[in-house]
Amino acid sequence: MVRRKAIAAASTLMVGALALSGCGATNSGNGESGSSDTGSDNVNTKWADCTPGAGSKDTTSMKTDDDNKITIGAFNGWDESFATAGIIKNVLEKDGYKVKIKGFDAGPGYAGLVAGDIDLITDSWLPLTHADYVKRYGDKMENLGCWYDNAKLTIAVNKDSKARTIGDLKTMGDEYDNTLYGIEAGAGLTKATKDSAIPKYGLKNINFKISSTPAMLAQLKKSTDAGQDIAVTLWRPHWAYGAFPVRDLKDPKKAMGEAEVLYSFGRPGFEKDHPKAAQLVRNMVFDDNTLSSLENTMFSAENYGGKNQEKAVAEWISRNKAWVDKLKSGELAES
Repeated sequence: MVRRKAIAAASTLMVGALALSGCGATNSGNGESGSSDTGSDNVNTKWADCTPGAGSKDTTSMKTDDDNKITIGAFNGWDESFATAGIIKNVLEKDGYKVKIKGFDAGPGYAGLVAGDIDLITDSWLPLTHADYVKRYGDKMENLGCWYDNAKLTIAVNKDSKARTIGDLKTMGDEYDNTLYGIEAGAGLTKATKDSAIPKYGLKNINFKISSTPAMLAQLKKSTDAGQDIAVTLWRPHWAYGAFPVRDLKDPKKAMGEAEVLYSFGRPGFEKDHPKAAQLVRNMVFDDNTLSSLENTMFSAENYGGKNQEKAVAEWISRNKAWVDKLKSGELAES
């Protein structure tokens, strides 16, 4: 199974439009872009200014919508897309709804939303990655708010190692065997690292080992299990942050680009037809730890590995009932 998230990022990096494409079900980041046009002239920066959970309200006293059938579109290969869709499905079905999740590539997903073939998508990356789709369809979609504001490309190390910034690898490289483990050669994350981070921080001493996401994750597991220092290219959101003891290196030169914001959108008329469901979506807020915990349960090889997703979501919810209660009562934005 191939995942594509980290990733279209750097094809337009040097003109100031770093775009993140989505990470997929096994987080292999194969370099496919989420947008057909991520040039700087296509970016509406208003989308970068959003408070996750703004507009939250208590749904516990709201009656179930008369129209209780909902189809959620999730983007193929993007973990957080299926994770958030799975949460909404689980909570709504316990309240009497009938919910389907259907996988789409990004373009057909947006087209299906505005055509009314699907009711909801929960994984719009703005202001860059999905700028073209929002430019094309934005006036026909209902903005249901944002739920996460830290989607970005990173260089990460094991938590107990010494480096604190990407630049530290220049003088502390020997602590990491002077090696940075990367993913696929065609990934935007790889291009951003090679063309921006390495030259901006003068990391000529570092061997940038380009391979594949599965190989990078295998090395990350091997090194952290053995208590050895390691540096890897990574991205948020990703289940590795929940599965392994890793942390991001600070990037004061912004060599890996700015963070993006993740939004939910409904089809035309969705909120009128489904006021309670729409409000539940508006209430959704994830921080890094909660999201990586959910994705780790659903997608890591040590857990469900992307299979039996409904069961994986149900198991995670059973351990996180307080979070779900806050989702329904609209309190996540205050956490």
